[in-house]
Amino acid sequence: MEVTHAKRLAALRTELANTGLDGFLIPRNDEFLGEYVPPSGERLAWISGFTGSAGMAIVLPERAAIFTDGRYTTQVAAQTDPALWERRHLTEQPPADWLAEHAAGRRIGYDPWLHPQAQIDKLAASGAMLVPLVVNPLDAAWSGRPAAPRGLAAPQPLEYAGRDAAEKRAEMAAVLRKAGEDSAILADPHSIAWLLNIRGGDLDHTPLALGFALLRSDASVDLFMDAAKLDERVRAHLGNAVVVHPVAALPAILTGLAGQAVRIDMDTTPIWFAATLREAGATLRPGEDPCRLPRACKNPAEQAGARAAHHRDALALARFLCWFSSHASAGGETEISAAGRLLAFRRELPLFRAESFPAISGAGENGAIVHYRATEASNRPIRANECYLIDSGGQFTDGTTDVTRTLWTGPGAPPPDLVERYTRVLRGHVALATLRFPQGVAGPHIDAVARAPLWQAGLDYDHGTGHGVGSFLSVHEGPVSISRAARPIPVQAGMILSDEPGFYLPGAYGIRIENLLLAREAPAQPGQARPFLEFETLTLAPYDRRLIDVALLTPAERGWVDAYQARVLAEIGPDLEAPVRAWLEQACAPL
Repeated sequence: MEVTHAKRLAALRTELANTGLDGFLIPRNDEFLGEYVPPSGERLAWISGFTGSAGMAIVLPERAAIFTDGRYTTQVAAQTDPALWERRHLTEQPPADWLAEHAAGRRIGYDPWLHPQAQIDKLAASGAMLVPLVVNPLDAAWSGRPAAPRGLAAPQPLEYAGRDAAEKRAEMAAVLRKAGEDSAILADPHSIAWLLNIRGGDLDHTPLALGFALLRSDASVDLFMDAAKLDERVRAHLGNAVVVHPVAALPAILTGLAGQAVRIDMDTTPIWFAATLREAGATLRPGEDPCRLPRACKNPAEQAGARAAHHRDALALARFLCWFSSHASAGGETEISAAGRLLAFRRELPLFRAESFPAISGAGENGAIVHYRATEASNRPIRANECYLIDSGGQFTDGTTDVTRTLWTGPGAPPPDLVERYTRVLRGHVALATLRFPQGVAGPHIDAVARAPLWQAGLDYDHGTGHGVGSFLSVHEGPVSISRAARPIPVQAGMILSDEPGFYLPGAYGIRIENLLLAREAPAQPGQARPFLEFETLTLAPYDRRLIDVALLTPAERGWVDAYQARVLAEIGPDLEAPVRAWLEQACAPL
């Protein structure tokens, strides 16, 4: 690994020297600025070996650094060569600080298709001279780079989308007209999927057709996408108001917007768009992607689809947990084989399309790697009397799931310190699930609710508590997240958010408990001064009773856990075969 990546780093430095640059920025994302990228967009993995879903690298002639957040501290150390890469924390030791220390006044190149304006502005404050490039030098050094994906798109049926695409286009166009804007750049393929009611096959785990769009104030759309992705059925679904162009037509179309007011989301759009529009003489109107918030607030059909998807998913989870209970301590199973067994159970379900992300299947010390992914090199046996963490999800035509359970393999009893920490994580998980809060409260305001039981013992976790989840779209969806680092965007009814506090002891084990929650209006109470929201728990899977210290739970917490387990049994028990149902009855017995 070290030799290969050393050669790649040397090849990039040769390209930089040939262009007169002192360095280059390498983000994790591709031109669509999303979390998941196709093989052709895995630039950071190609140059460094790091395969996590978030990060950035900076390469100078004499040194290089890679920046990741707390989820990937252990992973980046395992996957990168310390002789080649300095490892830095993305927020505690940000790239701008590193540039200020090592590259002030130097010419640092960047690909304007791979960075939003806001990111470049922050990095430019370092004193480095940031230079937009026409040709990406890493791409020039990358021999054998995979071709861009050409997965076939498909219409999302109205029974699952809940609203007709023409109705959505008209509503979003009205938003633009009210703001005095002639058009809006849609650089996020999730927004295009939602607006046009299409899904695609360009990514393994997120059903996107990768492309760009221009939404006009007359409700028409210019769609920039490889025509091979759009067959006659999809073109008929799109209708005459959606005109398809190749991506290469973008410069000419944008040039035609001279003198017009164009909305552009500076946080989610490549800086190339802003630069091209300015050069064309358009008036830029910075503002949020108009589809982002409506997409996050699921309509009644999408909410019903989420409940149905979670019910089916719960059947696979119950079958897996039953299987695991009899195989975990017997030996012979590995992290990969266990994840494969859960996937096999999901594949039996109606409307299942794919995993919503690569399953995080971590036994023992690997469970302490927050976003661990077992490989043939790292895969290890699941042993008796240890902790096992499985975080997984499914993409169904009617909804997206994401669930984490931490399990004890047995047959012996778990150690008291593990039980105490698991119970504290569970208490935080329950606290968020049962929270009532005023409308207008945002994700950062409620993050501490899930951490409080851990804080009481001097413990914490280095990741957010919750993220948004799409409707047969991305398992990680904005704009709201439950995190102290998140933007304070209010939680709204219809949003689906995860509830996943955790605790990680490096070299020993990881604990995380995750359900998905649907935000809804809370019933009014006597004398209530303003509207409140509450959460409906969508996920249906029992907790491992062996890891719960009942004495640490309050009566209300114990009552909630018992009621939840009873609900799991009542809702999915009748649809399970007798042996699994019998196991579930024991797993869901009152504490």
